[in-house]
Amino acid sequence: MHDAPALNGKYLGTIAADFVKVADRLKEASYFIRKKGGYNCPVFLISEVPLAVGSLLIEKGEIDNQWTYYAAYLDVLLQCGLIAEDKAAAFQEVYKDPDEFCCLLVVDTDFTNFVYIPYPEG
Repeated sequence: MHDAPALNGKYLGTIAADFVKVADRLKEASYFIRKKGGYNCPVFLISEVPLAVGSLLIEKGEIDNQWTYYAAYLDVLLQCGLIAEDKAAAFQEVYKDPDEFCCLLVVDTDFTNFVYIPYPEG
């Protein structure tokens, strides 16, 4: 994983609009990955093009969403090289509480970056 530029308005707007629609499903998947799968640090890759990383969770357009969502976790990102082995500890240190925040990995043709979005309360 290399440093990437900050999210611009294009990403923020579409991610926020989508997140309202998918938040409950992502939170449930996060719980399942952690409690049933035994993996810490769930990560949801989002992309407008198909990816070969993680498990497909929500297809683009499935619930009037603009992004496709894939479920993964730290070990998967290490195995495929999206996070370097020597960066794993640093990733875990900054990883936010998965009961409160959703960790998204935005993957676009010229942009890749992690974003934490708080789950809606209630």
